Amino acid sequence: MARKKQLTSAYKKKLEHQQYRTIGTHSAVKVCGWTKQSLRGAGECYKKKFYGIKTHKCLQMTCNLSCANRCIFCWRDDKGPVEKEWEWQTDEPEEIAEKAIEEHLKLLIGFAGSDTAKKKKVDESKKVEHVALSLIGEPIQYPKINELVKEFHKRKISTFVVTNGQYPKAIKNLKKVTQLYLSIDAPNRETAKIIGVPLFKDHWKRFNRSLEEIAKKKYRTAARITIVHGINDFEPGEYANLVKKGKFDFVEVKDYVHVGASRKRLKKENMALMKGIRKFSKELAAYLPDYEIVSEHRPSKVVLLAKKKFKGNTKIDFKKLFSASKSRAP
Repeated sequence: MARKKQLTSAYKKKLEHQQYRTIGTHSAVKVCGWTKQSLRGAGECYKKKFYGIKTHKCLQMTCNLSCANRCIFCWRDDKGPVEKEWEWQTDEPEEIAEKAIEEHLKLLIGFAGSDTAKKKKVDESKKVEHVALSLIGEPIQYPKINELVKEFHKRKISTFVVTNGQYPKAIKNLKKVTQLYLSIDAPNRETAKIIGVPLFKDHWKRFNRSLEEIAKKKYRTAARITIVHGINDFEPGEYANLVKKGKFDFVEVKDYVHVGASRKRLKKENMALMKGIRKFSKELAAYLPDYEIVSEHRPSKVVLLAKKKFKGNTKIDFKKLFSASKSRAP
């Protein structure tokens, strides 16, 4: 029997130095910079403006530290594990959920005694209401992702799950999440290879199959386009074709941020800045007659497009989301 993948002590130490907290064999949490800003009353994440997520009650985590891509714009350390198949010992969903919340709250303890933190928000932050499975790695590859999402929903915690589209079968099998994201970082196969540095040779085929599976989903879906100036900010019509194929409800056009390990691979000049993001979003919208630009968040340098059927209202109805009985919980 093959030996299961182990998180090395050196990499674990490096993650902890970067203010991550590891959970079990393959999961981790880290407090988002926007959560810290919110607790200080210094600003809110774009997810608050776009979707109504309470920034100070948001938990950021991953249930898989590995990834099948090595995206050049990712802040993840170059030593981070990469793999095509699941090789970890599989931790139980209930334990991951409980430990994620526990470690997240431990990381926030310092705000309780801070003179700059807003006491009301600090008190409210003790009740997590949203989890973003989008930290590092590929969360959808975790074999018990459906059970993990269910654990959060049982606690009335909404879920955003982000995937890079290399596991179409996992997307097909993914049951209801609050909002499912697919990263669209290139308009064609050649650029996808440059941007994503994928392990899979058939990465573009896998990506397109993932678009087909996402198009079938009956819950909220979003395409996230990270613009790296001078590398993938062209052919908006081809991006639009991919958006149409996935039948996404929303499209986020977001700027690359020059942070973390990405600084070894890219330059500050690769940031499009708000002017570039607005320009590209307008060009993209011209090819998407069923969508309209509905909002933007300048601090995050992101523009939101939504299907016109939403009539500009992109907020999540959380009361409706969790109004079903436990047997029918989302």
